[in-house]
Amino acid sequence: MRVTFYGTRGSIPVCNPEYQEFGGNTTCVLAEGRERTVILDAGTGIRDLGKRLAQDPTLGVERPCYLLFTHFHWDHIQGLPFFLPAYDSRRRIVIGALGRERHAKDIRGIFETQMQRDFFPVTLEGMGATIDFLTSREDCLKDGDARVTAIKHNHPGDAYSYRVESVDGRAMVFCTDIEHGDELDPRIVELARGADLLIHEGQFTPEELDAHRGWGHSSWEQAVEVAERAGVPRLVVTHHDPDHDDAFLREVERKVQARLPHAVLAREGMTIQL
Repeated sequence: MRVTFYGTRGSIPVCNPEYQEFGGNTTCVLAEGRERTVILDAGTGIRDLGKRLAQDPTLGVERPCYLLFTHFHWDHIQGLPFFLPAYDSRRRIVIGALGRERHAKDIRGIFETQMQRDFFPVTLEGMGATIDFLTSREDCLKDGDARVTAIKHNHPGDAYSYRVESVDGRAMVFCTDIEHGDELDPRIVELARGADLLIHEGQFTPEELDAHRGWGHSSWEQAVEVAERAGVPRLVVTHHDPDHDDAFLREVERKVQARLPHAVLAREGMTIQL
């Protein structure tokens, strides 16, 4: 499995010169296996991802393409209208939102609203590709030997963490927009246990977290603690606050690596091979 970061920012994209090292696009992560492509969230980073994937003639034709959403806040869906493969009539894309409590949610309606003509010149139906919508009565989706597991966590409007396991046994966990509270969510620790890679948000510093109770986010320190308790060898901290520039994030990374030497903060374009 190969994991690439196309959007690492939370809340809103930023483009000032002092935000170039870690990137300014909102959340989008690509996980590529030998047989499947999984995209996690469609923040503004999915635009650049789509330009790259448009060069792959097998995507959505011979090789399945799944676009899974942790939740539907604006910074996680706003890039979908600019996803180039969705305009190719040869392709099929499966948009999914796993979690048994989301089974009855009108996912199609969310994106039809986002792309109605008051907001965007092209409707969802007019994009071109075959777009199927997937929900599940279970918290686990299997496709052959590959599997995705979802766990609901604390965030305004609800959000889900995902564990993605490839056919070769590699596993990554994607956990963003989560507020643990005074204690870590033990279900997230168990979801990450045995994984090869944990991608966990750390929008705030521990000091900032106290002033942002109820906002639905974590500190970098909590991300480190999840990785430590779950015994995950590689941690990437993401969903950077739009007010945290490169200099600020380099200092955060220094503190993270003082606890976990092999941990890093997410940078746009960064690729990890599992």
